[in-house]
Order: sequence, then structure tokens, then C-alpha cells
Amino acid sequence: MDGTTQYTEDNIRSLDWKEHIRMRPGMYIGKLGDGSSADDGIYILLKEVIDNSIDEYVMGAGKTIEVSIQGERVIVRDYGRGIPLGKVVDVVSKMNTGGKYDSKAFKKSVGLNGVGTKAVNALSSYFRVESSREGKSASAEFERGELTGKDFLEETTRRKGTKMTFVPDSDIFKNFKYRPEYVVRMLKYYVYLNPGLTIIFNGEKFFSEHGLKDLLGETITETDRLYPIIHLRSEDIEIAMTHSRTQYSEEYHSFANGQNTTQGGTHQAAFRESVVRTIREFYNKSYDASDIRKSIVSAIAIKVMEPVFESQTKTKLGSTEMGGDLPTVRTFINDFIKTNLDNYLHKNPDVAEALQRKIIQAERERKELSGIRKLARDRAKKSNLHNKKLRDCRVHLGDTKKANNLDSTLFITEGDSASGSITKSRNVNTQAVFSLRGKPLNSYNMSKKIVYENEEFNLLQAALNIEESMEDLRYNKIVIATDADVDGMHIRLLLITFFLQFFPELIKKGHLYILQTPLFRVRNKKETRYCYTPEERAEALAELGKNPEITRFKGLGEISPDEFVHFIGEDIRLDPIMLDDGMSIEDLLKFYMGKNTPDRQEFIINNLKVELDVVEDQ
Repeated sequence: MDGTTQYTEDNIRSLDWKEHIRMRPGMYIGKLGDGSSADDGIYILLKEVIDNSIDEYVMGAGKTIEVSIQGERVIVRDYGRGIPLGKVVDVVSKMNTGGKYDSKAFKKSVGLNGVGTKAVNALSSYFRVESSREGKSASAEFERGELTGKDFLEETTRRKGTKMTFVPDSDIFKNFKYRPEYVVRMLKYYVYLNPGLTIIFNGEKFFSEHGLKDLLGETITETDRLYPIIHLRSEDIEIAMTHSRTQYSEEYHSFANGQNTTQGGTHQAAFRESVVRTIREFYNKSYDASDIRKSIVSAIAIKVMEPVFESQTKTKLGSTEMGGDLPTVRTFINDFIKTNLDNYLHKNPDVAEALQRKIIQAERERKELSGIRKLARDRAKKSNLHNKKLRDCRVHLGDTKKANNLDSTLFITEGDSASGSITKSRNVNTQAVFSLRGKPLNSYNMSKKIVYENEEFNLLQAALNIEESMEDLRYNKIVIATDADVDGMHIRLLLITFFLQFFPELIKKGHLYILQTPLFRVRNKKETRYCYTPEERAEALAELGKNPEITRFKGLGEISPDEFVHFIGEDIRLDPIMLDDGMSIEDLLKFYMGKNTPDRQEFIINNLKVELDVVEDQ
């Protein structure tokens, strides 16, 4: 043997459809995750199934979709036409099989790849599909993509339609759980995009009459709207927009063919550009684009022929053409906004006047801040940000302006010992660490000026690259990693206040999290258990026998890098920071950091879903 690996016919292997999906799930559903992020795989599985039911509604078949999630089991039932009975097995187990390839049946479908339900089937420990039509039904059951049973052409009195049941495979989705908040948000988007559709989730009904106008109506409170929501729509496009009285950043909700394109794309870029151009022409003033868009809260949805998305999970639209005889996406959106927004402003002079006042105010504030911003940028450079405060990850090194990567995470830590432990145990390819010095300033009720004048906030803003727009955010997850004590909770509150005050969209878009770390380590000579709650500790004590060693972790710095790697790796536990729909940021901050200490903790727990576990030293 010369040491060279032999390469023969025996090395060649063909994977069948389910093996390939299970071996490379990220190719089909993006990242896996445990359900703590809205884009985790278990929600993509749900979306893929619901998308088929939505397509039925779009084609005029079935006005109600029922969704049930009980523990790990998901059931989706529609009342559409039902899958042709002879193809029930094929459409969920043969690649490139589906009705969407017939463009007459699905002209502007949410997806044309014929992969969706096959991926759900392959990645589920249990999967069942049942179709009813013309008084007959057919069903099939699978385990991890393997057909385990089928029944064809049974007589039935059930209403026509399709019912799919699945349980995500726990071997692939570790420690997963569905969070109702994420599911509800997804379902609300579906009804906003399909006025007249009813979705029932675990008995709760969701319905929209006015589409994107209803979405914005729930996104921004009436008292915070500078002017009534502008709502414009045509056959293949719908927009809704207003400006916030209090919000600093721009906020966009974009959709293409029913998909929530959380990373934007060609349609969102065209919308931002077209709004600026139309407003400049209306006022005959060359206002700065940032002044026009400052505080905008908006939504756009378009439908294109055979859409091109930049990932399997369809989070960013790449299409440049509308399809058919229509112009490019950019031209189509620009022409629509130029005509309709201009007409609206002419017909509503009060709105036009309020909008112009807002633009002039933004221009004045920008000029007042320009000198401070320049000094702040210089300070960030002089402080050697990317070596001193920020230990970056390799996906960003060498490119400080690189936009967020789906796998990238920034941990915000306090104290040298905690920062050191995370830095030494992190995945250097995708995980970065930002070190705080002491407690951050309470930024409640302060102006944007403080962000540039305060060194910690200025450097944090620079690290995240969110000064100009949320579109430039460099990390998909921003994780607050503080001790589970009173001081640690206070730092959490101060950081959340900072983001709520100046960058609320970062929270609304689901980028902010709290890191959970174990409170106890319980071990004997054979096994070590890390326990996040007193209940887990009691369970470990019962199972590990007599006299196990118990360690109480009082701070992150007490956890060695060798152990920390377990808590920020595949088994990382994150609590997402969430805002209740329709919650006024101004009122929230007033309760949150104002002079109402007795009410504060209860309010935070109810509205931000952050739980503070008070555990006595053991």
C-alpha cells in the first residue's frame, strides 16, 4: 500500500430521497434549532405543510385551515380540493412531484420545487397524509420517510380536503418545542396576506378583512401613528405605510408570493427606493433619503411568476422580473408607488403636511447629530473596537460591514471572567463576543444623541452595524449573557431598554435573546448532569443515586471554558425576547424603566416573556 485511499466502484453510493434529506437537512429547511428562533426548522416544517393549504385557498378552494399543535404532534387540515387519491403517496415521497409544476393550476404559487412535504416526511418520526374528495379517501403513514401503511379509495362522508399529521424527529431536532408566539405570528401573516381566509389554531380564530392595513394596525398603535395608515393595492401588489412619532429606526415587513421575506430582497429594496423618489417629486425637494425613511413603519407584498428565492427557506427574494408581460420588479413597484402614493398625498393634504413636518424634523436632528456622529466614529476606531471590545467571528473578520449571517451570533457579556469563559469556549467561526464594562446607562427617555456620546452604546452600535439601517445588522442572534442574579437581571433590563428605545425592530424581528446557563452541576463517578432549574436538580439527584457532588454556579465566570462549550453549542438554551402585538413601545418603556418599581417585574414577565428564576443558594 502506498498510503493512497482506494477509489473504486465500492466507494460510489446513491442516496435515496429521504436519506439525502436526513443527511443534509439544512439544504432543505435551513438551520435546525430547537424552536427558540422563528426561523428554526420545526417552524419551516409547519410552514411547508400550511403553504400547500394556502395554495388551495388562493385557487378558490377552501376558506378555512385548522392547525393543532399538542406537544410535539402537529395536525394541519384544509378543506381544499384534496390531493388526487392515486397520488397521495407520490406527492409526499417522490421528489419533483406536485401540482405546482402545472403553471395553470398554480400561477403564482409560494413554491415550485416539489420538495416541501417530502422534507417534512423525511424529517418526521411520524407522518400521515389523508385526502378526501368525491366521497372517497386515501391515506398513507410513514416513519422517517419510510412508508409503513396505506389505505386507498375508502368510502367517506368527510368533507373534501387534505389532512397532514407529523411529529418532528427528535434525533434531528434536539430538545425542541413549539413556541405558540411564533406559530401565532406566522398564522397572522397568512391571514393578512389572504383576506377572507380563516385559520383556527388550537381553537383560536384568526381572520383579516383589510390585509396589510390590519398588519400595520397591530404593529403600531394608533396613538403612535403620525398619520393614518396609507393602504394601496392592486392585483399583484399591496402596500401599507405610516411613520411613527417615537421610533427612530425604519421598519419593514415584506412578502413575496405569501412568504415572509425576513431578509428583504429586490421588492423591499425597490419599495425603499420608490418611496424616496415619489416623496421628493411630490414636494419638489431633494430631501435626504434617511430623513424621508426615518421612523417609517411599512409593509409590502407582491406576487411574481415563478419566484426566485436566495435560500430554500425563502427569506430573501432574488427575482428581478415579475414574469409574463409585466416589467421588472423594480419598475413595477416604482410605477405603482409613483402613481398611487402621489395621488394619495394630493387627496390627503393633512397627511402630506404631517409627513413633511416629520422629514424636516428628521433633517434638523440629523444635522445636529452629524458632528457628534463623526466624533463617535473616530472614537470607535481609536478604541480598536474589533480587538478590544469585540472578539469577532470568522464569517465577519476582514469585513466589518458584512450583513448578518443566519448562523452568526453575538454574545453580550459583562465582566472579564465571563467574557473570557465564553471567548475560549465559543465556535470562532460563527460566535462573537462583545464585552461590557460595568452596568450600561439607563437610556430610558433619552434622545439618540446619547448613543453616540456613551462609549458602551456607541461601540455596541458599531459592532452590530445598525446605525443606518437594520438591513445592515451583522448578527442574526444577539444574546445577552449575564449572571442569573439581581445584578445580572438589572444589566439585562438596561440592555433591553437600550434596544427598545433606539432599535425596537431588532426585537420585533426576533434577533434578541437571553442565554440560559445551568444553575447546578450534579455528578457522580459515572455521569455529570447540568441542571437549569431546581426541578431538574431534584430529578438528577433522584436518578444519580446517593451522595452525588452538587455544585451551585453563582456566576458565568465560575463555569470553566471546558464546561461552557456545552452550553453555547448544539444544546444551547435561549429565551427569545418578544413583544406582545400592538404593545406601545412608549408605554412599555414607561412601565419598564419608569418610576413604578412595584409593577415592573410583573409587567416585564407578562409582556417580554422573560422569566427570572429566583433560586436561593444551595
